[in-house]
Amino acid sequence: MIGTGIALITPFKKDLSIDFDALSNIIEHCISGGVEYLVALGTTGESVTLTKEEKKKIYQFVAQQAKGRVACVAGIGGNHTAEVTEMLKSFNVKGYDAVLSVSPYYNKPNQEGIYQHYREVSKASKLPIILYNVPGRTGSNMSAATTLRIAKDCKNVIAIKEASGQPEQFMDLLAAKPKGFNIISGDDNLTLPFLAMGMCGVISVIGNAYPREFSTMVRLGLNGNYDEARLLHYKLYEMMKAIFMDGNPGGIKYVMNKMKLCQNLVRLPLSTVNTATRQRIDDIMKTMK
Repeated sequence: MIGTGIALITPFKKDLSIDFDALSNIIEHCISGGVEYLVALGTTGESVTLTKEEKKKIYQFVAQQAKGRVACVAGIGGNHTAEVTEMLKSFNVKGYDAVLSVSPYYNKPNQEGIYQHYREVSKASKLPIILYNVPGRTGSNMSAATTLRIAKDCKNVIAIKEASGQPEQFMDLLAAKPKGFNIISGDDNLTLPFLAMGMCGVISVIGNAYPREFSTMVRLGLNGNYDEARLLHYKLYEMMKAIFMDGNPGGIKYVMNKMKLCQNLVRLPLSTVNTATRQRIDDIMKTMK
């Protein structure tokens, strides 16, 4: 996947049921903003608080709404390997181009456990796989050596979303990756410098709200036009920090509520952002008009 992917939020109604009308509007907002692909039910989509039936409905809805205008990626991962492989085997791939699968969380497997997990995921998936390394959430870092081992041994593993925040690890990957294997940024605020290092794009949170500005920045960076890209980076920079001040997706949902794209609601154990974060976001939004 090249360019800007959007880690779609899951909007809720007041009764905390899924707001499919709002989701439709968000998808159209992102597509009209020029993004290259959509990611359904990543971390930002609050996937761990959704039932299996709700997930099935969202996967289907996102693909139907996209109508082939952009690529679609399904977030399918977990810390129970057998359960993940069963989900992959039964997944309806219609309208989807790849799977984003997070490294197992909570269990804190060693590197061999991570490797063997993805071997099973690779065998079970009908679609190409994007690995997802996010040690701040999973409790364990997938090393560059393990990622490269998976990439070389599992031919349907095509990329990794890297959110370890370790530039040296990114460079180790970029220097030794197999041909055709891509490195995708998992950090909005670091995307532009990561593009300069050789990454192929980003799976973004802020792009839910500002798809045109952010995807334009990414394309400029991919084309080596860093002077223009830098202007957009710094236009969005303070907001990229603010939306994570009090947790994700609480921050981005507050922004999108201000834009009238969704209600400011999340499911427990998440909570809406605090007063200080709301004030900071309000102040930044005034400067961005």
